[in-house]
Amino acid sequence: MKILIADDHRLVIEAVKAKLSELEPGIEFVLAMSVDELLAGATDDLDLALIDLNMPGADGQAHIDEIRQRHPAVPVIVLSGYEDPAIMRSALERGVLGFIPKAYSPDVMLSAVRLVLAGGVYVPPMMLTAVPPGIVAGMAQQPGTEALVRGGAAGGSGGQTLEHLRSVLTERQVEVLQLLSQGKPNKLIGRSLGISEGTVKIHLAAIFRALNVRNRTEAVVAAQALTEAQQA
Repeated sequence: MKILIADDHRLVIEAVKAKLSELEPGIEFVLAMSVDELLAGATDDLDLALIDLNMPGADGQAHIDEIRQRHPAVPVIVLSGYEDPAIMRSALERGVLGFIPKAYSPDVMLSAVRLVLAGGVYVPPMMLTAVPPGIVAGMAQQPGTEALVRGGAAGGSGGQTLEHLRSVLTERQVEVLQLLSQGKPNKLIGRSLGISEGTVKIHLAAIFRALNVRNRTEAVVAAQALTEAQQA
């Protein structure tokens, strides 16, 4: 396995390197402390790239876009000191497969990396309480009832409980929603359920309408919000 770690703090790089060494023996690490070093060190044979947002030579998230354009097959995770949900959402919409705040524990980081390496998407839990208008405007726990997820400005009328969603989605679509909430890509969802990727996309279209979302990133956030509410 070959992993790139890009951060402008040597202590952070060494700590991340030490924790990721638990994935398997013999990992080859490529280290970068600036955008120039990042662009020089990134190659198509990387299994994963963990990249900081705030490093020498960075202009917003332009270096993330550059890596995604040059090496589209390389899974990218943002590892950042920022905890602003808007910044997280912007990174995920650029096609990164995870956003890990540096305030999180090393074990959470390792679990997130494992999820991404398995083909999933890691969405920070803090995004579930600060998602954009029109996706999930808020959650409230009512005594004796399931958590309520209220529709946003674009969604129109009233609230949606999980029970209501189950009434408008088929049993198969609920299964797809559960796998979506785990960040699984369409191919793995189809494989898990024994259906084609095309059928998964048809089910997702119905789920998107039910959740009032526009794309997969918003759907993952909304699906995870519903799952968190159910487990609360």
